[in-house]
Amino acid sequence: MNLSRITPVIPLNPLDGRYRRQTADLVEYLSEPALNRERMRVEVEWMIMLANGYQGNGQHPVLPGVEPLIEAEQAYLRAIPEDFDADGINELAGIEAQTHHDVKAVEYYIDRRLEAADTALGSETQLPRLTPLVHFACTSEDINNLAYARCIRGGIEQVWLPKATRIEDHLAAMAAKYRDLPMLALTHGQPATPTTLGKEMAVYVHRLHRQLDRIRNQDYMGKMNGATGTFGAHLAALPQVDWIDLTRTFIVERMGLVWNPLTTQIESHDWQAELFSNIAHLGRILHNLAVDVWMYISRGVFAQEPVKGATGSSTMPHKVNPIRFENAEANLEISGALLDTLATTLTETRWQRDLTDSTTQRNIGSALGYSLLALDNLDGGLQTIHPDKALMARELDGNWEVLGEPIQTAMRAAGLAGRSGMDHPYEQVKELMRGKKIGREDVEHFIDGLDLDQDTASRLKALTPATYTGVAGTLVDFDRD
Repeated sequence: MNLSRITPVIPLNPLDGRYRRQTADLVEYLSEPALNRERMRVEVEWMIMLANGYQGNGQHPVLPGVEPLIEAEQAYLRAIPEDFDADGINELAGIEAQTHHDVKAVEYYIDRRLEAADTALGSETQLPRLTPLVHFACTSEDINNLAYARCIRGGIEQVWLPKATRIEDHLAAMAAKYRDLPMLALTHGQPATPTTLGKEMAVYVHRLHRQLDRIRNQDYMGKMNGATGTFGAHLAALPQVDWIDLTRTFIVERMGLVWNPLTTQIESHDWQAELFSNIAHLGRILHNLAVDVWMYISRGVFAQEPVKGATGSSTMPHKVNPIRFENAEANLEISGALLDTLATTLTETRWQRDLTDSTTQRNIGSALGYSLLALDNLDGGLQTIHPDKALMARELDGNWEVLGEPIQTAMRAAGLAGRSGMDHPYEQVKELMRGKKIGREDVEHFIDGLDLDQDTASRLKALTPATYTGVAGTLVDFDRD
């Protein structure tokens, strides 16, 4: 059986197959039909503004011979994208099969609705004669860049950011809850100065918050200045119109975007490169988190709650595999590669126009889809872990040698204050501790043999690996500063 001939169509991309449930919300913003619907919105809003004029310093008419559209006509036009359903998708696909041009197909699709407007609005409506107003003075990229900006903004703000923020919030809650839970740190994989679990989670909150702030404050830019960015056709047709002011008003007030006044045929995509680079960077931070949590699970610091009914291993029934964090790693690597490619490719164009960006932008949904899938993996994984406090306490109590750092540092201070016997403090402590397993008695005996003042000696003897955490708990309060 040829699988390519089975209906419904079998997805080639796992985002539309195995992982459809986790990524389906992005379809509303970053699918091909979503892009076409947004193209229609741009086209009809442009028509309405051209027909009705715009408010600047007074009311500015634009096109002689075109009457301002009444409310019913405006509603009819705005219903074209709103009613774009499965039948509309199929109809548009049929038109594009003839035009071999996606934006031109959208134009013809709208033309059909204008030609049929008298059926809905009556014979007095002017809409059937306004087909020349569709795509007026526009190059395809005038429509595309605005549609893409609105689609991407919707996908980020309505779908991606809430999921990313959920992870930040969960980590912040963990940081607060475990702010004072001591944990043996490992540097170079070896026992090191203890920390707290909360402080280590707060490090990730702080890192993520900086990147998310950049993403939340991203400019989404647009242009509408013609084939090479000169307003040439606009001015040739209607030289009396202030096209710069009109398009700026349209982009800012009607489209809700930031106006880009200087472009070639295409909007330069620099804002897209900034956004995708920031998301890729955030993904690398999350990749670091996924790997760290995986290793904490392997070490036993985190225990996992088994998923009811799930199979951990096909042959070893006892296992609870950290698959969510492994899946997050893989999907972050895929999304990062795609986002980096987007950020690199979209900033370049050959002179005033080539189509490399057109093909590249069709993969925005995939790039953000894999990122969203990774966020879902991490979110699910973080919900199932909790610290094994007993194991963490055993780790700390088994590594008294980590107190070598505070002891030798206190010896340096004492030597500078004039106390005797404080020469080469690092070497003295190294002789006691390096490569050895020691306990409380060994540490206390060593301290008793030093010429320390009573306060310092008492302070050092009171230290344990579990209490030697500095101000880690306090630092949690800085997690989102």
